[in-house]
Amino acid sequence: MTVREVTKILEELAPLHYAEDFDNTGILVGNPKTEVSGILVTLDTLESVVDEAVTHNCNLIVSFHPIIFGGLKKLTGSSYVERTVIKAIQNDIAIYSMHTALDNSPNGVNAKICDVLGILNPKVLIPKKGTLKKLTTYVPKDDAEKVRQGLFAAGAGNIGKYSDCSFTIEGTGSYKANDGANPTKGQVGQIHYEEETQINVVFSAMNESRIKNALVKHHPYEEAAYEIYALDNTDLNMGMGMVGYLKEPMGDIRFLEFLKQKMKASCVRHSELLRKEVQKIAVLGGSGAFAISAAKASGVDVFVTSDVKYHQFYEAENKMIIADIGHYETEQFTKNLLVDYLTKKIPSFAIRLSESKTNPIKYL
Repeated sequence: MTVREVTKILEELAPLHYAEDFDNTGILVGNPKTEVSGILVTLDTLESVVDEAVTHNCNLIVSFHPIIFGGLKKLTGSSYVERTVIKAIQNDIAIYSMHTALDNSPNGVNAKICDVLGILNPKVLIPKKGTLKKLTTYVPKDDAEKVRQGLFAAGAGNIGKYSDCSFTIEGTGSYKANDGANPTKGQVGQIHYEEETQINVVFSAMNESRIKNALVKHHPYEEAAYEIYALDNTDLNMGMGMVGYLKEPMGDIRFLEFLKQKMKASCVRHSELLRKEVQKIAVLGGSGAFAISAAKASGVDVFVTSDVKYHQFYEAENKMIIADIGHYETEQFTKNLLVDYLTKKIPSFAIRLSESKTNPIKYL
């Protein structure tokens, strides 16, 4: 398999379209056409991780965090980022980063946290905006079903847990074919009136090219009339954080002890205790202070995240507990998620879980 073939499999789990605009995801180092000898999965790509990849004959590193985040103006080895990139290039090792694409995936970072904590029926906490579009097209009545099914097959009409969703309106269309045209119905130079069906379907913005191609393929007219709109609606199956329920409620102190043990955290920084049983839990791997208001608005008892600043703990306002367990600690199981996923997708391939300790924060 080539690097590109492996990354296409990864993008079935977390399409790069899911990533935030500020992020740097995808192939950061290496040639996509390179044949892959082995895959090493890591949370961070450091020099030690590249050494580990060399030792185990892995020429593709799948990393959660991107080693190149801002622009690199030089490669002199003056920083750990430059040294890591240089070493990867010298050893012909490709590096692929998933980061916020996997954060926003419904089966990604936060779903894994929910799995570890036994949180049931998790839903996206902050659905991602700007991911949906709407297609409106006009089709001869007799051809409407064929076009509709073609659009569905291309991925249109999926709303949440429902598929094959559309709305139709019957009406009369008119057109005049001019010189050089080859009309499916009507005559050149004459105005033609046709009983038509207006078809409306919603689709993921990432599939726009595929939807357009399906429309052209299945539409009977020489020139298919259509409109595409960007929607303000959010995709409820994509976004940051998740919220769900513990199987049974437990006291807040007991939950924090349970959280520390399950997430292998050295400590838990938390806001004022509620002194009551908790059951509704929100989680957001990585730096999640931006989601405090969303977690509070969703009525959770505890919000589990990391990198919360001093004054941000006040924002709990005794309505929930903010539990900061550490950045690495919230994301550490992401490696296991990716190894399990790749092993199922390409079971005959050498896929290794990195043993390098990449957490930069130490505790006494």
